[in-house]
Amino acid sequence: MNVAVNNPSHASKLGSYLRQDTTGGLLLLIAMVAALVFANSPLGDFYFGVRDAHVGIGVPGFDHTVGEWAADGLLAVFFFLTGLELKTELVNGELRNIRKAMLPVVAAVGGVIMPALIYLGINIAAGAEDTAMHGWAIPTATDIAFAVSVLAVVGSALPTAMRTFLLTLAVVDDLIAIIIIAFVYTESVRVLFLGGAAVLLVIFWVLTHKYANWFMAKHWAAWVILLPLGVATWWFVYEAGVHATIAGVLLGFMVPVMKTTPRVIRHEDPEMGLAPALEHRFRPLSNGLVIPIFAFFSAGVAVGGIDGIKSAATDPVALGIVAGLLIGKPVGIFGAAWLMDRFSPAVKDKDYTWTDMFGMSFVAGIGFTVSLLVAELSFGTGSPHNDHAKVGILFGSMLAAVIGGTMLLTRNAKYKKVRAHGVDPDVYDN
Repeated sequence: MNVAVNNPSHASKLGSYLRQDTTGGLLLLIAMVAALVFANSPLGDFYFGVRDAHVGIGVPGFDHTVGEWAADGLLAVFFFLTGLELKTELVNGELRNIRKAMLPVVAAVGGVIMPALIYLGINIAAGAEDTAMHGWAIPTATDIAFAVSVLAVVGSALPTAMRTFLLTLAVVDDLIAIIIIAFVYTESVRVLFLGGAAVLLVIFWVLTHKYANWFMAKHWAAWVILLPLGVATWWFVYEAGVHATIAGVLLGFMVPVMKTTPRVIRHEDPEMGLAPALEHRFRPLSNGLVIPIFAFFSAGVAVGGIDGIKSAATDPVALGIVAGLLIGKPVGIFGAAWLMDRFSPAVKDKDYTWTDMFGMSFVAGIGFTVSLLVAELSFGTGSPHNDHAKVGILFGSMLAAVIGGTMLLTRNAKYKKVRAHGVDPDVYDN
């Protein structure tokens, strides 16, 4: 009896823990380290054998390797949550107010353009072959889970406005990455399947809007009705020739954000609509299972000892990625934000300083989840460029986390000090 009574409490505590930004970042880091250890140990053959093992039911679109399932299938859940988060921000969040959102939005654009230009510049200067140019989008991505986790770990006293800026920037950055994947990495489109996906999306929209309250009251309904419909939509998008993770984003955008009636009683915040309610329910699945599995099967690369490191260090693909993340991201984000603040109606939030902004721009150079996906789309699993790209992503992201985290840790100590003395941080800095 005691076990039955206590189980809901334990499940609730576990769910709350898995929803935390720091938990998602920690599990991602553990999975990444585990992948590198396995790939470069005597168990390397076993690791790559599992990653490349085919699992399926013999139906087109449902027969993939384990690694492909992680990237094309499981990651669609992550992108579904990204779509829900984007929809919520656009309808009832920071992105609703254009003037307020202008600074992080333009900063995100700058943080995409500059790394891409640096990557291309390095590869062109090195005389790299045309295939190397395909990876220009790899250093443009910011990993939401990792970046916000670093901010949460080192910034207990930092202004809340900093997290809002970084989260908004990362969300917009993901939206740009989604657009790039949809248009750049889609070779051909099969219109019939795309039409089928559109029909299913309309059905999904009707169900989630007309029966939003019912889906919020009946937790099982999302799994029994919406999940199969989502899987069918995923299959149609995949067969259409568009990267299947885009289905997750589109499905997320179909869900209503605002509540339709206040009469429904549920466990989530009573002010939530269906989109934030589903995000609240499925975030533990994404943080605790989807992203770690994807990281484990995507981050594993056989470095090959000193010779392998030297090989990656001389490949303009890896060099372009590291430079894009460490130089392009900070310059693009900070530069775009400063220009917007200086020459447009948009202004930086007064709760934090430009020094804080500089630290955040380095943290935004942590490109992991989406960067690894774009690398595989650019070069293919197992290719030398893809392996070198992974090394560049891991090395560049690690340095960005250390540099940005150290800067923000220093700022955090200052905020603690000045608040202990009752001094305004802006006055103190000036």
